[in-house]
Amino acid sequence: MPVNTDESSVDPSTGTKIGNDENRNGNTDSGDLPINELFYSLQGEGVLAGTPSVFIRTSGCNLRCWFCDSYHTSWEPTHAWLSIEDIIEDVQSYPATHVVLTGGEPLIHDTSVELLDRLAECGYHTTVETNGTVYREGDIDLASISPKLASSTPTPERAPTGDGEWIESHEARRLDIETLATLIESYEFQLKFVVTDSDDLPEITDLLERIRAVTSTQIRNTDVLLMPEGATRSALDDTRETVAALAIEHGYRYTPRLHVDLWNDAPGT
Repeated sequence: MPVNTDESSVDPSTGTKIGNDENRNGNTDSGDLPINELFYSLQGEGVLAGTPSVFIRTSGCNLRCWFCDSYHTSWEPTHAWLSIEDIIEDVQSYPATHVVLTGGEPLIHDTSVELLDRLAECGYHTTVETNGTVYREGDIDLASISPKLASSTPTPERAPTGDGEWIESHEARRLDIETLATLIESYEFQLKFVVTDSDDLPEITDLLERIRAVTSTQIRNTDVLLMPEGATRSALDDTRETVAALAIEHGYRYTPRLHVDLWNDAPGT
């Protein structure tokens, strides 16, 4: 269900609607969520790769990764506003027991917690795809945490639009060790890193050491997943073997991007 609205009605920093019924943190009086698309497919990444799932993609993000594979939730946020009940009705129309709440960054929206609670009441297993900069207390079965490395920064030569005006805010927001630790302590988790090349590994090692130093929760190397950067098959052809070799070398898990392998960059997959 691809959905969108006039981009002029949204806050470009979060993707949320600007108006009297909403503040700039994503809260709405109506309790609606900005939904970019809702579809049924296979989970393409992480420990549940291959699992039939309903994907609820919210619009709006507090970061601007240059390689973002959901451009219309971050760089150019588009969406319709759906109520919790409408979303639940759509989810229940599919033969799935797993739901993935993704974005953008779904946890910037207060109403995401209400949605997760309702999904739990309906008996669904929920995965939340998050960049790890926002903590919410809710019914989350798997926190799929993807901390953003320095290689994600939208420098002028890499940013899909603009002249690098997002560099400062992206760098200031992309890592929050305390929030990462709280998410790990609160939920079953996986740490999923988008790897562009071998230069990312020292930063991953350092980041893991910093998180382990502030949490009592064990973070095993098998909780760490390396995922090749690339939103198309041809792009993955350039990175997957390198990333797989790095996973073997360091004892981390490798995760494919199954949906890209199967359907390339088609929407709704």
